[in-house]
Amino acid sequence: MAKGEDEVRVRLQAAALELFRERGYDRTTAAEIAARVGVTERTFFRQFPDKREVLFDGEAKLRAALTASIGDAPAGLGPLDTLLRAFRSLQPVLEANRPFSRPRHEVISATPALYERELAKTAALADALAAALQARGVAELRAVLAARTGMALFVQATVSWLDDPGQGLGERLDLGFRELKALLAESEH
Repeated sequence: MAKGEDEVRVRLQAAALELFRERGYDRTTAAEIAARVGVTERTFFRQFPDKREVLFDGEAKLRAALTASIGDAPAGLGPLDTLLRAFRSLQPVLEANRPFSRPRHEVISATPALYERELAKTAALADALAAALQARGVAELRAVLAARTGMALFVQATVSWLDDPGQGLGERLDLGFRELKALLAESEH
């Protein structure tokens, strides 16, 4: 994608988020988003297959980054520590995107169809993480349990950080994984 197209894409995302917050997702059209940026509706659809994808644009990059981090983790690192390492690798990107991510989360949470899509994409991402763990030799059931639990923890830490950045994202992730390990240790006794 050319630099000018990247710029248009970012402007469309910002305009969409503004309009979704002003009017609501359902009352905003792709044509209105395009008009706010000063481009045609056709340009909008060259950038995004539909207006939902304005909010879910980075999912493929997120998946690639997480699975690559899992694949690059040191041998012998357990599944939960591998996931924590992968999630922590995203911290700089997530922190840089916080000004977009917080209102994005608000729009998604207020729109049932978008929230449902978010849940589906989160489940698909957990499946990709499980597959990446299996590729490292983790048994299937253990990989699935670790990925789904880890993904739930990642979402909880991220949402709580978006709501209140007082405690950093990295600290929230670390705390969540420590609590998860403590919970698992309690169940062994």
